[in-house]
Amino acid sequence: MKNSRLLLGAALLLISMAQELVHAQTAANYPSRPITIIVPFTPGGPTDIYARIIATKMQDHWGQPVVVDNRPGGTGTLGNNLVIKAPPNGYTLLFTSNSAHLISNLLKNPRPYDSIKDFTPISIAIKYPMYLLINPNIPAKTIPEFIAYAKASGNNLNYSSVGIGSGGHLACELFNIAAGTNITHVPYKGAVPAQASTISGETQMFCDSVGNSQPMVDAGRLRGLATFSDKRVATVPNVPTLGEYGLQGLAAYIWLGLLGPPGMPPDITNKLNAEVVRIMALPEVRERALKGSNEIVANSPDQFTKDMGQEIEFWSKIIREKNIKED
Repeated sequence: MKNSRLLLGAALLLISMAQELVHAQTAANYPSRPITIIVPFTPGGPTDIYARIIATKMQDHWGQPVVVDNRPGGTGTLGNNLVIKAPPNGYTLLFTSNSAHLISNLLKNPRPYDSIKDFTPISIAIKYPMYLLINPNIPAKTIPEFIAYAKASGNNLNYSSVGIGSGGHLACELFNIAAGTNITHVPYKGAVPAQASTISGETQMFCDSVGNSQPMVDAGRLRGLATFSDKRVATVPNVPTLGEYGLQGLAAYIWLGLLGPPGMPPDITNKLNAEVVRIMALPEVRERALKGSNEIVANSPDQFTKDMGQEIEFWSKIIREKNIKED
């Protein structure tokens, strides 16, 4: 019996050592074949653009093809499910946004996946704050003036968004709560019609990214009142934050980040993380991000996980308070 236990212990030790050796070899040789990055959006949007930047830089650095595969559908669910079911070997990855990966999932009942536990977080690449914009014909040039105007208008003001559960939708509701206004949500199918509705005056407010809407502000077709950020955005230094007007706790960001299937080996996860950090530090990538009013994050897997946990708590509160439900 004693010999049997010794043999079993030795066998388990050998298995453990073999597993560690396989992992080490895997990390050393990774990648040895093409990588697929799934993007749960159609081509051409910011998520797709940054996925392709990262894919190109990875391919150049590692000498292996890195292919972006656009799989829109179910507000991220289709692409996410493909990654969840993929082998956790680092050859199938997900590049997505928090609006698709995290916020929209909070509206589903039952939830199709756990945004953290069913994935391996690798790194957030960039983030950008929401930007509160209004139709320029409204007689308000500051946040206090707009709040007073909205309250005097009763329930007659509307705001547009790219869809229910989008970052812009929840940011505008965050503003409603903090400002004590009751501006009504009108969802559209995409950023172009949502922006156009506020330009035309069909809706009066729109929460968007600085990069997408500032050209319309510069052209006088929209008026930018404030950003949902911790500090002023470098590309629009004259635009105050909501916090400067006394509306605290209204930092609302959209992030774009890289994740893998659940259970990826830490060594491969860390190798991918180091690659994202390297790419985001490249001068040409950094310059492009900053010109688009984006903030480079390039954080660690542990910090990414922590950030998502805090976000889930934050947005869940808004969703419950405003009773937001998926169509």
